[in-house]
Amino acid sequence: MNVTHTGFDRLPVVDVSGLYSDSLDARLATARVLDRAARDAGFFYVTGHQVTRAQQVTLVDQAKQFFRAPEAWKMRYYIGNSRAHRGYVPEGEEVFAGGKRDRKEAFDTGADLSPDDPLVQAGTPLLGPNVWPDQSGFDHAVTDYYQAAMALGRVLFRGFSLALGLPETYFERYLSTPPSQLRLIHYPHDATAADAPGIGAHTDYECFTILMPTAPGLEVMNGDGVWIDAPPVDNAFVVNIGDMLEAWTGGTYVATSHRVRKVSEERYSFPLFFACDYATVVAPLPAFATPEALEQYPPVAAGDHLFAQTAQSFTYLKQRIERGELVLPDGSKALASFGQQARYAAVDE
Repeated sequence: MNVTHTGFDRLPVVDVSGLYSDSLDARLATARVLDRAARDAGFFYVTGHQVTRAQQVTLVDQAKQFFRAPEAWKMRYYIGNSRAHRGYVPEGEEVFAGGKRDRKEAFDTGADLSPDDPLVQAGTPLLGPNVWPDQSGFDHAVTDYYQAAMALGRVLFRGFSLALGLPETYFERYLSTPPSQLRLIHYPHDATAADAPGIGAHTDYECFTILMPTAPGLEVMNGDGVWIDAPPVDNAFVVNIGDMLEAWTGGTYVATSHRVRKVSEERYSFPLFFACDYATVVAPLPAFATPEALEQYPPVAAGDHLFAQTAQSFTYLKQRIERGELVLPDGSKALASFGQQARYAAVDE
């Protein structure tokens, strides 16, 4: 149970350049700052990373070109036609807790696995080949950025390991073929959207998220249940704790609820949802396995949780469940079961 989640009024900033150092002391010092940000806010800016500006700019340019295309062309790549949950997500496809349809469109990608990959052959949900639109340079830009963001995620996980008093490589055993998703998201300009949700309040289902936004709109719920703005910072990523790291730490790190509102200017957003391997069983680590934590966070397969949450928020997957083509894993949690959103259910979303 998190007892340090504070009533912060701005996101902390963590310079992670020390995690790349050859000095263990430097890495430990950075890990302590990372730990405090994860405990106090669960949401923070990351600077000192090694994702280049060129990789960021190229991805944004490709996304702008794609989303400006005619809707009929984009729907050729509709996610509902993919077997691995990849492709175009039209506006209104996602519905989060509370039943609000989102004012956004997206394009979902991940590790581009061959159909011959053993995990794909076994029918593992959310793993498989990407869907690539017929747009010059799109696949290269997405793949290049994805690999760079995943490399940053592995560095952050080593920092979390040190912060939690674990061997630095502790989590790497769970990162062989994770269903980590990169989303390209477009929030269209809407002059009337002064107080309208762009994406409903939620936590992220994976371990943590590495976000690159181009404009304001993101809001984060602090420890007092108050929504605060989290505007972009130049060449900094927004990182937030997800459900699985909350469970691993028995609630010591909190999966902080967030939403997008007031999208009064065109906005692009690029979250990399850093997951662990599908079959990873997540439960409070020994240092956090109090009776209260063990009761609140029973063991869960990380992939089953991710799939269940995804299936409950995407319209095409909910329709497959209604038709009996899909079945949620046993013990699946309802949407919004993690983070302080669940604790402040009465707060207007």
